[in-house]
Parts: sequence; structure tokens; C-alpha cells
Amino acid sequence: MSNLNGQFKPVDSTADTATTNACKVCSPLGSSVVFKGIRGCIPMIHGSQGCATYIRRYLISHYKEPVDIASSNFSQESTIFGGNKNFITGIDNIIRQYHPEAIAISSSCLSETIGEDVKMLIHEYKEANKGKELPAFIYASTPSYQGTHIDGFHEAVLATVAALAQKDSRSEHINLFSGFISPQDLRYLKETLSDFGLQAIILPDYSDTLDGANWSEYQLIPQGGVPVATLARTGSAKASIEFGYAMNKGKIKGRIKEQGISPTAAEYLQTNFGVRKISLGMPIGIKETDKFFEQLQQLSGKDIPEKHVQERGRLVDSYIDGHKYVFGKRAVIYGDEDFLIGMASFLSEIGIIPVLCASGGESGMMKEIVPKLYPGAEIDVCEGVDFEEIANKAEALKPDIIIGSSKGYYFSRKLGIPIVRVGFPIHDRMGGQRLLHLGYRGTQELFDKITNALIEYKQDNSPVGYKYM
Repeated sequence: MSNLNGQFKPVDSTADTATTNACKVCSPLGSSVVFKGIRGCIPMIHGSQGCATYIRRYLISHYKEPVDIASSNFSQESTIFGGNKNFITGIDNIIRQYHPEAIAISSSCLSETIGEDVKMLIHEYKEANKGKELPAFIYASTPSYQGTHIDGFHEAVLATVAALAQKDSRSEHINLFSGFISPQDLRYLKETLSDFGLQAIILPDYSDTLDGANWSEYQLIPQGGVPVATLARTGSAKASIEFGYAMNKGKIKGRIKEQGISPTAAEYLQTNFGVRKISLGMPIGIKETDKFFEQLQQLSGKDIPEKHVQERGRLVDSYIDGHKYVFGKRAVIYGDEDFLIGMASFLSEIGIIPVLCASGGESGMMKEIVPKLYPGAEIDVCEGVDFEEIANKAEALKPDIIIGSSKGYYFSRKLGIPIVRVGFPIHDRMGGQRLLHLGYRGTQELFDKITNALIEYKQDNSPVGYKYM
């Protein structure tokens, strides 16, 4: 890794370079998170055991919860002759041990490379077990050599809707496709929708399965998630709200296509079921949260509840109180594209300039949107980069603060500047699953974290000790 000796080599951006410490994770990891948000669902990776083990370890480190992910456990033989036998054995074992309501299969690099037809394998399994009560099956094409964990996440949401949505008479409920957010964010969204009196299907909902209460005895499948029967009703909603501009516009090709383009779940429902699509950015900061609340007003026919009005008012007041500490500061921010776009929008409200916005994603949407938030400012927007390049750029740009996952700690330490840990993954602190980022309330928490990090740095590096501002 680049930080072992503390040295960072210049990166020639015009040449082909190897990836060092990628600013992304594999596609099946994102799909596995989605499938953990379906009640009674067991995710299964159709590929080698190592893929499932890696994903489990990575998720457990962030969420601090047990994560079961099955594998078809490819061997040398299955790699050459196909994984049909392993697939059948894997499904049989899952049904016998877990009695799941759904089995959600993600493909891996290996199964995709040899051309496994997973849809046919599912069909053949169903035919061979006619008359038996089988779980629902979902399949997402998520080779790791295409896209990122976020692309895999959105592909899994789309695959779930395509597999389970049914036509029915139009209902008053809405769908909310919230993107890759924290369990705490999901709980906040459910509270907010309830405050407006709106019935909603949130997909995925891993607010309990990946951040649950203590158990008196081990549960093979944690309680929580959206029931399969409820997901069937996504096709009868009066509208779908989706958070994100980049979504799955990256390099993952997927299997569900319209005119050669893999649609989002909301686009799929609009085209195939006539469910109105409402696209919004991640509601981080006042501007984007205002847009979200305006839509909730229209959909519910109700005024914004007073507690949210008060939260917005307190947030505005804190912007004023903390303005002198944050205005003009320079930040390096990195992470998932839609999360970064939301963070950049929020930082523009408080006067912090994100001199570097970096992501492993490659949708092109960051370069289109972020510069418009800072007209005239020099913003380096980088897509498809790794942490080696981010570290080199950060060293040259001399920022005041770093904002992103815990994976940026090593160059924060080297540069001697504070890091505010947000997003995913948080591997070196407790509570990554309980970070709130969304809405007026989440923005308030972000503002306080960032402002206090800047104050603490100045205080710790002052030649004179002081305890009063």
C-alpha cells in the first residue's frame, strides 16, 4: 500500500496505472446490502467462497452485526464445467438451514466470466422442485469488474422490483428508493414519512437487520426488512421517490435493459407500471432537504410538521453562529458519487470550498453537477480514482479538513489535518451505522461535526491554551 513508508509517488494521470487502495468496493457487496433489507432474505454469491467471506468481513466491520452471505463455492471443476451442481447444492443448503422467505443471488466475476446463465439455473431449479413451497428468487448481475458497490446496490434494487412488483389497482402509498445510506438515515426517513401521514415502501430497509437490538439467543435471519408481499405492491404505488443523480449510470451493464440502458427501479416502475417517478438529490443540506419536504407536502397534502420547521430554523441559526469558523475553509471530500454531490451542495451553503471531490464511481454526473455549485471556483472533480491519487492531490492542495470514510485516515494523519468520518465504510470508529446524514437533523449533526473538528484543530495547535471562544 502507498502509505507503508509514508511516501506518495506522483501520479501520471495520462498513463495507465494500477489501482492502489481503490475508492470503491466490489459490486456484489452493494447488492448484498440491498438484500439484507428484505425480510427473511439470504443473499448468495454465485462464485467462489472468498467473495462471500470478504464481503461479510467488510460489512461486519462497519455495521458491527453478524452478516450471513451464502456462496455456491466454485471450485476448479465448476469454473471449467459450470456451476450448476454447486448452485443446486447451495440453494438446497440455504432452504434446509434457514427456511428463508427469499433467496437473492448476485453473480461474481468468476460466474460472469464463464458465462453462467443464472436466470436459467433458477428456472431449472423451480422446474425440478415443482409442487414444493419455495422462497422467492431474485437475481442481480453484479460482476466486480464492472462498476462499484453503488452500481451493484442500484442493480439489486432494480432486480428486486423487476422480480417482485405486480400490477394492481393504484394505491395511495409511495415507494422510496433511498440509495446507500445508514440505518440511522433509514430510521429518520421512516419517522419523517410517518410525520406526514404517508404510507411508504422503502427499499431497501436494513435499519434493523444491520443495526438491531441485542439478542437473547442467536437468530439465523435477523428480524426486519421489507416483506416480499409488500414489495409486490411497489407496482401499484402512486409515486416513487428516488434519491440520486448518478444512481447506476456507471459502468455496470446489468441484465435488465431498455434501449441498451439499465434503468433505475423508479424508471422501471414508471415504464412498466405507470408509477410516477420523482428524482431528487440526497437530502443533505437545506436546499436538497427543502426539495424533499416540498414533495412530501404535495404527496400528502399536508403542511410541513412543526418539529421539522423548527429543526430547519435551528439549522439556519447554527449556520449563522458558526459562519466565522467555516467560511473559506478548503476541504477534500471523497466517497460515493451521490453522497458526494449531496455533501458538496451542503458545503456550498456554509462557505466551505471542496477543492477536491473524488470518487471511484464513473457516471460523469459529479463533473456535471459539482462545478455548478461553485461558479468561478477551482474545484478538482475526479472520478474513477483510487486513494493513492487522492492522497497525492490532497498533499498538493493543502486543505484544512478531510471529509469522508475512515479509509482516508492515513493521509489525514500524514498531512496533520482533521478528518470527519462520514458515509461508508467506517472501520476505525464505533457507530458508523448510526451516523445521521439526511434531512435538517442530519445536516445539523454534520455541521456541528465539521465545525467542531476545525475548532479543535485550531485549539490543539494554538501556542496559547484557551477554553473560551
